[in-house]
Amino acid sequence: MPHDHSDPDHPHSLLPPDPALRVKALETLLAAKGLIDPAALDAIIDTYQHKIGPRNGAAVVARAWAEPDFRDWLLRDATAAVSAMGFYGRQGEHMVAVENTHAVHNMVVCTLCSCYPWPLLGIPPAWYKSDAYRARAVREPRAVLADFGVVLPEGCAVRVWDSTAEVRYLVIPDRPAGTEGLDAEAMAALVTRDGMIGTALL
Repeated sequence: MPHDHSDPDHPHSLLPPDPALRVKALETLLAAKGLIDPAALDAIIDTYQHKIGPRNGAAVVARAWAEPDFRDWLLRDATAAVSAMGFYGRQGEHMVAVENTHAVHNMVVCTLCSCYPWPLLGIPPAWYKSDAYRARAVREPRAVLADFGVVLPEGCAVRVWDSTAEVRYLVIPDRPAGTEGLDAEAMAALVTRDGMIGTALL
């Protein structure tokens, strides 16, 4: 299956540019008919990219790395744990956290559409919604991970979690060595959106 690598959102995009063009055309048409306000739409996108986005998930991961009791709570009841940090709302009502270790690497997909934890990760990337990612993540997860530059050692299992309208997943990346002396903000800066989906190590 051919891959498009020109998407600036991710260097290893699995999505051809056509959907982005269709979205732009639809936005232009709706704005011309007065059905949407482009400025309001831009404000919503900015909110999810810079205020409700991956920085929230990164703060959750950093706290889980630093506080064993919080980590246990997060793995036991992610919905309650992230809500206690103020991260809740539509598309994040029912959360499950899964933890990467040296023995297991977790990866999230939504095979039916594009279910995604917006309050923690913001707007889903284009490649996450693509047919190619949704199909291949289940069928050949190691090959997909390799497309993203992630090559796991032999013996490391890959678990693929299928998000649904009822449950959304957050991957807790394996804490890197040498971060014991870092504060929460510095640790959060290490965590990427893709790491919390499972298509990156951090």
